[in-house]
Amino acid sequence: METAPELREEILRLVERYHAIAHAPKRFVPGETKIPYAGRVFDADELQRGVDSVLQFWLTAGPFAQEFEREMKGYFGARAAFLVNSGSSANLLMVATLLSPQVKNGLRPGDEVITPAVTFPTTLTPLVQNGLIPVFIDCQPGQYDIDVAQIEAAIGPKTRAIFVPHTVGIPADLDVLTALAKKHDLWFLEDGCDALGSTWDGKLCGTFGAMSSISFYPAHHMTMGEGGMVVVNDNGLRQTCLSVRDWGRDCWCDPGVSDTCGKRFGWQLGELPFGYDHKYIYSNLGYNLKVSEMQAAIGCAQFRKLPGFIAARKKNARFFLERLKAFEEHLILPTVPAKADPSWFCFPITLKDHINRRDFQLWLEEAKIETRLVFAGNVLKQPGFRDIPRRVHGQLTGTDTIMNQTLFLGVYPGLTDDMLEFVVERIGKFFKK
Repeated sequence: METAPELREEILRLVERYHAIAHAPKRFVPGETKIPYAGRVFDADELQRGVDSVLQFWLTAGPFAQEFEREMKGYFGARAAFLVNSGSSANLLMVATLLSPQVKNGLRPGDEVITPAVTFPTTLTPLVQNGLIPVFIDCQPGQYDIDVAQIEAAIGPKTRAIFVPHTVGIPADLDVLTALAKKHDLWFLEDGCDALGSTWDGKLCGTFGAMSSISFYPAHHMTMGEGGMVVVNDNGLRQTCLSVRDWGRDCWCDPGVSDTCGKRFGWQLGELPFGYDHKYIYSNLGYNLKVSEMQAAIGCAQFRKLPGFIAARKKNARFFLERLKAFEEHLILPTVPAKADPSWFCFPITLKDHINRRDFQLWLEEAKIETRLVFAGNVLKQPGFRDIPRRVHGQLTGTDTIMNQTLFLGVYPGLTDDMLEFVVERIGKFFKK
């Protein structure tokens, strides 16, 4: 009779064979084969680890999740790295952590938070839903991050935090942001969902703020299907962040573990009776934001490919930077600060006023070249955000230009040289036309 380990090895060998056949590369045909703006890049390792996790049938976050959190904590040199079910949940978790009464000088409803007007909806939504007041700052075409020159004048007596995404992977000016946060005693949060592997002055983005978020959605630098992470740099936030992620409970035992503290039935908290089971004491308003074990298993495989993914994104962005210079009469290329080394999420281009963005976009899409806009554009023009409480600093003229004239192309590692050449060729034909 075959043993379970023998059957497992046979299943994983079959998975490898399946991958070789089912996911074999396909020939690129210009104008017929879709050129995605993003996508999953994987091999048999991801499939094998995913299947292996199912065979173990742990299901909830377990050994693979713990392995992945250790890997990412080490990568960032962070105090902690907590897996969650999306980058959006990571942003929610960071904001909810700062609103906990456990956090000294934390945020309270009515406090103001500096943030850019060009943003992703779920960078902003946690602020609004938690009663915080966003203070919107303009962004400039070619830069796309928050205009740091306008921030200090926007800081008022109620301002308590700065929450800034590194949009499309280009690092925001972290010298200015960290200096302003220190000078005005503000919390600083980074939305690093677009910028895994980006650096500022040689230091990873995501290590400058008290906390930072990551997304593992398939469009991002590495994927677990869905998934995200909070990188905790301020050690005073570590325990509260874990609590809020895990139902708000006071207990910090790993799944399947009891009595880590050694006095599970020896606590007296709140108005509960002495000895109430510590696993069922809740010290925060929390959620269950954890991932499944299968997602984490895939994440472990993807993490080993991350350096190659980052290198490919940089190479593809350099290609566009060099080749699209020929069309600067018609478009604005992205600018990169001297201290920044982007791990590009995508390649944004802003068309000058004499070019109709919709016509240009349709020209590319008709050739099966996928494009996307820079997220919400001016988020205050979006139907779901028009009536939110807010304060707007200055005029959002750059933001409106980005909304009207900007789109982005893909740079993800699945793109081939032939695909990139075809994109540039198609753009050139539009401008000649």
